Amino acid sequence: EADAEADYAAVIEINLEDIKEPILALPNDPDASALLSDVTGDKIDEVFIGSCMTNIGHFRAAGKLLNNLEKPIPTRLWVAPPTKMDEAKLIEEGYYSIFGVAGARTEMPGCSLCMGNQARVEPGCTVVSTSTRNFPNRLGQGANVYLASAELAAVASIEGRLPTVDEYMKYMDQVNESAEDTYRYLNFDEVPEFVDSASSVEISDEMKEAAAKFDAA
Repeated sequence: EADAEADYAAVIEINLEDIKEPILALPNDPDASALLSDVTGDKIDEVFIGSCMTNIGHFRAAGKLLNNLEKPIPTRLWVAPPTKMDEAKLIEEGYYSIFGVAGARTEMPGCSLCMGNQARVEPGCTVVSTSTRNFPNRLGQGANVYLASAELAAVASIEGRLPTVDEYMKYMDQVNESAEDTYRYLNFDEVPEFVDSASSVEISDEMKEAAAKFDAA
């Protein structure tokens, strides 16, 4: 929440009941958006599901959509959970096996393609990404990058194109059947090895002093 004395430059209210279909950011400007029905059918070459915009539920949803496919996906799929904790839980729950069977490339947890200076997509390809930005050449030289939800990105990876709204809704029926399980939040204290590691972390006197000054401010 903002500080009590803070003023907002603007207040924008959006009635979610008015949104009947997915909204994507268009290549290559995060401020330019369109409804899925406006871009249906665009061919997709690569898909990136990752970055700090995702949480573990998004990867479970993608895994459930990718599970038991009858044929290989026609796209290059990148998967990069935001933290090692997410990665460990997804491995434990069997989702990494699903990603592997589907042919996805699982990246080291963290920024991956969103960083723009590590691995790159093919030059000139068209991408659906869950990252925060799609500025020109960030994910790949000359790449055209849509920004979308992890669920829509997973569907695009399966279809090799942006689906129709009806197709998307049909896929989402699979996810919604087990939404309560899919979107379970992951708390730090649910992964014992990470709790054990945290309990043994040594904090320097310098850091303690800085924290005390911050609390006093």
